[in-house]
Amino acid sequence: MTELARLLAFAARSRVPDGGFGLLGADGALLDRPQQTYVVARMTHVFGLAHLLGRPGAADLARHGVTALLDGPLHDAEHGGWRSAGDDDRKTAYMHAFVVLAGATATTAGIDGGRRLLGQALAVWDGHFRDDAAGLAVEEWTRDWAACSDYRGINANMHGVEATLAAADALAGEQPEAAAGLRVRALRATERVVHGWARERRWRLPEHFTADWAPLPEYGRDRPADPFRPFGVTVGHQFEWARLCLHLRAALAEEAGSRSRARVPGWLLEDAVALFEAAAGRGWAADGHPGFPYTLDWDDRPVVGARMHWVLCEAIAAATVLSAVTGEARYGDLARVWRAHGEERFADPATGNWRHELTPGGAPAESVWSGQPDAYHLAQMLLLAGRPVRGSLAEALR
Repeated sequence: MTELARLLAFAARSRVPDGGFGLLGADGALLDRPQQTYVVARMTHVFGLAHLLGRPGAADLARHGVTALLDGPLHDAEHGGWRSAGDDDRKTAYMHAFVVLAGATATTAGIDGGRRLLGQALAVWDGHFRDDAAGLAVEEWTRDWAACSDYRGINANMHGVEATLAAADALAGEQPEAAAGLRVRALRATERVVHGWARERRWRLPEHFTADWAPLPEYGRDRPADPFRPFGVTVGHQFEWARLCLHLRAALAEEAGSRSRARVPGWLLEDAVALFEAAAGRGWAADGHPGFPYTLDWDDRPVVGARMHWVLCEAIAAATVLSAVTGEARYGDLARVWRAHGEERFADPATGNWRHELTPGGAPAESVWSGQPDAYHLAQMLLLAGRPVRGSLAEALR
């Protein structure tokens, strides 16, 4: 079975001595490639969680990430915010959502500089990405914030909800009003995405939109295997949204115990179940092979059949949280069956991580992702098991 300690030891190899975290190859070697902001932020988040568990050395690694995000070259000291990568000056909501998450987890974990990072990241998010009229986030700016792309995406907004909930937990003790406001924003975004677009389309969630938030169902058909903006229905994101509904529900329920104005909509659980069931029922073995394809078309047929480790991790995580929330044994059973599938197919005994991509038949592949640069999805999957459901994983560990 995959061990958290070994996964964290593997992830620690991504530490770049001069600052930040780099990409790891399939053999666990640090690659000579430009750093990616989301990787630095995700690793900082993972090591912040590890510190909350009391893992030796985790605080130093989390601090290393915080320092890189505050003072390293990915941070744009001239214009503010963070470049997407060392070789990419674009300012994207996706990258900034993970910087907010890193700052929130570091704050909850008591990492030096975490509170400053969270404050800066939230200021950039509110100042440039937040579209208050839509209740969602815009997608992409030029480095100097002069021009905003017309494209709008759900992937960045999903991670924005995750980060917002983590930020609310991090601030709740000292700024309860601010935390409550963040949860309201997370609810508004989730209501529009899940209770609106996903429900209206019988739990087939559109991912791509115009600047006026009109769905673009044909977007990406010419590059269906894009790692961030693929065509069609992204199965793993539906599992993530289902789980986020439950984290949001837990956060609002906890807040309702101390604030009479807080409300917990019943649809959060209902929609989480419906979205999960659609992803599980339509996705599993959709092409006759065990596992979840990366994407489906609007008639539930596989488009990109590659098996991604993160999709399976999110399926297991969602089933784990549903089991804890509902008490229904079948969700726990699904989590165990899918975990066994992951251990059989994805687990890499040489690294302690999971291979990031497989063919439908189970052979290692790199058509969408290369190497093993990510510990985020697998670490969270491992940590959710047996723990209370809260607004954020950091709060559950704390």
